[in-house]
Amino acid sequence: LNYSAFNSFRFLMKGGLAGAAVYVAYDQGLLGSGIEGAEALRKAQETLPPAIQGWTDYLGWEVRAAQLPPPPKFDFSLSASWNKGVHRVMSALSVAPTRACEYTVEGWKYVKDLVK
Repeated sequence: LNYSAFNSFRFLMKGGLAGAAVYVAYDQGLLGSGIEGAEALRKAQETLPPAIQGWTDYLGWEVRAAQLPPPPKFDFSLSASWNKGVHRVMSALSVAPTRACEYTVEGWKYVKDLVK
């Protein structure tokens, strides 16, 4: 394989993996509403520890339950986080004209000082 074919192959592999990740996220409901995302997270928290135990048994590793870290606990409201983000964006947009004027004045002062 020459270098350009190798780069093309890498690009296709990365694109395929990204597409697969998006498909799995969509299929599991992670790209849906907040309720669907919370349900998918709950399902993952229930499924992950038995799956890890199954793989360790299959591979012959001895892993005790005390050695595995507990699954992370997420205690936040998706709707509250969304609303907080919307408020911040709207706040930034409301002060944008004022800030633009301030930056313009500062820029003109800087240019005038350079010309002197």
